[in-house]
Amino acid sequence: MITEDNEGICDISLCDCNVCDHSSNTVFTDEAYKQLIEYLDGIRKTFDIKLSLKGTEFQKAVWNQLCDIPYGETRSYSDIAIAIDNPKASRAVGMACNKNPVMIVVPCHRVIGKNKSLTGYALGIDIKKQLLDLEKE
Repeated sequence: MITEDNEGICDISLCDCNVCDHSSNTVFTDEAYKQLIEYLDGIRKTFDIKLSLKGTEFQKAVWNQLCDIPYGETRSYSDIAIAIDNPKASRAVGMACNKNPVMIVVPCHRVIGKNKSLTGYALGIDIKKQLLDLEKE
């Protein structure tokens, strides 16, 4: 399900596409859906969807930093904390990732543990691994 407001996409909830209602499509949602399918098909490496993210200033700083992680690469939670000039905020970075309303587009799946372990993903570690594997191909 893709949700928008008058400024852009504000939420992407992954669901079984056989039961999702796509009847209220708009320019924003149609483009977001198209780009997500292209990403999952291995065609698209970056997104240029207009977003309207709601969150704290800290969350928005984290989400913006996540968008700077290149396709096929990962960063640790502490890397993100350092990048936003808050080096002791690794756990808070993890919480901001957990609150990411537009997973995949804002690539929280590219954030891993400092020891390279796959930790903490709202859709589960298996999905996180699948997304990272997709980006390795």
